[in-house]
This record gives sequence, structure tokens and C-alpha cells, in this order.
Amino acid sequence: MAEHRTPAPIAAGVVPWPEDLAREYVEAGWWRGLSLGAELWAAADARADAVALVDGDVRLSHRSLTARADALAGRLVDELGLVRGDRVVVQLPNCWEFVVLTLACLRAGIVPVMALPAHRRHELAYLVDHSEAAALAVPGVLRGFDHQQLGTELAAGAATLRHVLVVGDDVLPGSTGLTELCGEPADPAAARARWDDDPPGSRDVAVFLLSGGTTGLPKLIARTHDDYAYNARASAQLCGLDADTVYLTSLPASHNFPLACPGILGALLAGGRVVMLASPEPERAFATIEAEGVTVTAAVPAVAQRWLLHAAEQGAEQLRSLRLLQVGGARLADEIARQVRPVLGARLQQVFGMAEGLLNYTRLDDPEDVVCTTQGRPLSPGDEVRVVDDLDRDVPGGAPGSLLTRGPYTPRGYYRAAEQNARAFTPDGWYRSGDIVRRRPDGNLVVEGRDKDMINRGGEKISAEEVENLVYQLPQVAQVAAVAMPDDELGERVCVYAVLKPGTSLTLEDVRGSMAGAGVARYKWPERLEIVAELFTTKVGKIDKKALRADVATRIADHGAVDGPR
Repeated sequence: MAEHRTPAPIAAGVVPWPEDLAREYVEAGWWRGLSLGAELWAAADARADAVALVDGDVRLSHRSLTARADALAGRLVDELGLVRGDRVVVQLPNCWEFVVLTLACLRAGIVPVMALPAHRRHELAYLVDHSEAAALAVPGVLRGFDHQQLGTELAAGAATLRHVLVVGDDVLPGSTGLTELCGEPADPAAARARWDDDPPGSRDVAVFLLSGGTTGLPKLIARTHDDYAYNARASAQLCGLDADTVYLTSLPASHNFPLACPGILGALLAGGRVVMLASPEPERAFATIEAEGVTVTAAVPAVAQRWLLHAAEQGAEQLRSLRLLQVGGARLADEIARQVRPVLGARLQQVFGMAEGLLNYTRLDDPEDVVCTTQGRPLSPGDEVRVVDDLDRDVPGGAPGSLLTRGPYTPRGYYRAAEQNARAFTPDGWYRSGDIVRRRPDGNLVVEGRDKDMINRGGEKISAEEVENLVYQLPQVAQVAAVAMPDDELGERVCVYAVLKPGTSLTLEDVRGSMAGAGVARYKWPERLEIVAELFTTKVGKIDKKALRADVATRIADHGAVDGPR
């Protein structure tokens, strides 16, 4: 392993909230001055014997889960030499060890850096270097890729990386078996007392999340114990989570949405049960929902659509226990949203948020029209939202504009990223989300797209989301993405990528005819249609518009812009 170098203190790279606002958040009760571990352990005490965590045949009670986390926290410090403030890059699939490791870090003040299983050398080397990580947690071999071998290679060349922690039985010399480290303690009371007596500070960084942009390497988002506990706790309350909740984690657990919106942490804070599943693939997800009595889960739109197709073909009897399906990560088309309750039988909740902070939810008692056509309104009364034009001037109500936000769980800057912070945050602390939204009179937001998701056709601004909603009205279409394609005359024109339902066909004339019949302005009509087997997606399962724009530009360069309907 590489020689240890003491990393720079985290606080040196964090942009703090102004002290007057911090006091306001404390006085309002949003920040409780407790570590996340303290809040989670208090919730576990009230449900000690109930099942807290399920992963296949592994079933841990709240008592066992917290005892294992306390023990692991001690082993990380005593056996591996980690200290408070050290960073651990966590690249684990959805498994019980992910939860134990995360809780152990929260207890000891060691900071997990939430990587994704899909990351490879390029991303991991950057995350290890930028965070100055002392350890890396990986699966052994996952989906044919040897993560342990890559971890070993990274450790050999990284200045600070001293330990590779491996989930599984085949742990190579030089690595450390994480599963074994997660075992029950010999003396649970002593293991607990150690961290009860010495918790991290509530203003300390609890976890590093990754920025969700599709350009460049991810930035690190420092979430504190105060703000992230509020994020999860308030989300759990709004979403109606309680001790009877069974929450299914099938999206990558290290992503903010399934981790704390309300996710794993919210379910545990409510005294509920968390079920880990490696993939949201419909057959296994439906079977797990039935077997475990799952009541709440989260999906991205592409997953929701696969579930709808599966339920339409196979029925939704296995989903009888499911009362709430959260959909977020990208805009859910209105036409798809309207299918959720009739087809799946669960209440839909739209979630629009960002790892950088602001969360918007449709409420459980909202009218169906609000649930199906908006992306909700801010979680907290402390959330500040502005919708502005290109000069940061507030736009009239109902007009589209760029979303700026501040609030009690929206950090004031990325970690060690002065140049990016100058672009992404205003001098007075507003975060530039990059989202184009409209704010309705009732306060609910409608997401029109991203700054780069608006198609500028000769000066006419076209919302890709609007085009997609129109195309989704065609019965042949399973998935659609509208993107800008380059054009010498107009700058950009509209290209539509579509995945079709089995046994159907679609032409550009079909799409344009449908829009004509709906009375849609002609400049919004697509001028190119690409039928594909699947859409490009990012590592967290969102449709990758950047990749689609690059793809159509390449197709035009190779074959010309005008090649007729496809």
C-alpha cells in the first residue's frame, strides 16, 4: 500500500453557511445540533428487535445493525488506523455491507465519498485524489469486472490510499475483507458507549455526494450532519414514512435520491425497514416487493416505464403492498405519470431535486393533476427559490427561467472547487441549478429541461420536455428523448430518439402528423427521427442527452442532415 500522507482538513475545502443563517436554522428546529448517528441510534432504540435491513437471506434487526456499525467504526480506527476526518471512497453495490459501512462512518466521523458501481479507473482515481481518500471500499468482482484488482492498482499509485476494503469471500492478500469487519461485536454495550461519548460535531461533514452533471468529472458536495439529517428526516415526514414502512432500494444506494430522499436514511430514522436489491429489473423487483411487503420505493423515469410495461403484460398483483412510487432524477412525462396509479396501483410522487440540496415533492394529498403534471414544491419553509433570466432578473410568474436556490440543506459551494464555485454559485450564495423551470401560482414547479436541454431553432426556444410529452402520446412509443441537432441555417433543429414497443413501427411523418393533429406550432415538429433499441444513459440511469447530441451530430457528419424519415 502507498505510504500514508495526512490529508488536508476537510474544513479547509468547505464553504460554510453564513453564521446568521446557521443560527436561524437552529432556532427553527431544522438543525438539531446532533450527529446523524445520534439521530439514527435513537430511532433504532425505539424499534430494537424489529427488522431494519434485508439483503437476500441476510436480515438484521435495528439492534444488530447499529451494533455492527459501532463495531465496524471501532475496527476502522483500531485495526486500520483511520482517524476522524479521513475519507473513504465507497464503491459498493446495493448490499447490507453498504449500509453498515455508511452508518459506521457517520458514527466515527469518517467521511464516505459516495461513488457508483459503474465508475471505473478514470472516475475513481480522480475521486481518491481529490478527496485524499485513505480507503476504498469495493465489491470483489461485479458483473464481470474485477473491482478488487482495480482498487489494488489505484492504491499502488495514490498518495493517501492505504486500504482496499472488499465485500465478498475472495479477498486477495493486501486487501481487507469488509464483510468480516462488519461482524457483531463481542461487547455491544462497550462498542456503543465509545461513540455515544464521542460523536462527530453536527456542523462536520457527514458525507460527500457527487454532483449529478453529465459534463466533466463529478464535483464533491459536502453534506453536514445537521443539514443531511434534516434532509432525510423532513423528507421521511413529508412522505409519510413510519415504523411500518418497508423501503426498497433498487437504484444505486450511493445516489442522493435512494440514500436520503427519504431513502435508506429516512426509512431508518422513521424506524422502518430497508430492503436492498441489486437492480430494479422488473421481474425480481416485483417479486421482492411481494415477498417483503414493500410499501415505498424510488425509480427514475426509465425504470418506471419498464415497470409499467411489465405490469401491462404480466399484471401488477405482486405490487399489492406498494402504496407509494417516487419518481425523480429526470422529468417524468405527463402521459407516463398518468399511467402509474391505474397500472401499478400505487400513488405517484414526483421528486425533483439535486444532491446539491433543494428537494421538491408533490404531496401525498395533492390532486392527481398536480401529481401528474408538476414536479412538486420545496420540502422546507426555509428553501428559497428564484426563477431568473440570463441576467439573473426574476421572470414573471409562470414564465420559464433558470432555477436558483438557497436553504438549510443546500450547501454554499463544492469541496475544493473555487473555479467551479464561481460559476455555480452567486456571490450571495444562490446555487445555479442549471434547471429551466416554471413556477405555477400554487408554488409547484414544472421542469422544462436543463440549460442545455432547450433547443434554439433560429431564435425560437423549444423545450425538449414538451416535445417528448407530445411524442409519448403515440401508442407505439416506449421511450423518447428530444435533443438539438446542429444545423447550418438555423443553428439547431429538433431530433427525436425513440425506443418502440415490440411489434410496432413509427415514421417521422407519424410523429409530425400527430403534432399537427394536436395543433402544435410547426417549429416544434421534429425534423429527424432515430429509432434505436435503447437510449444512452448516465451511470445513475438518467437519459444521457449529451451522448445523444453527440450521436446525432456524428450521424449528420457521416450521412448528411437530410436523409428522409428513419
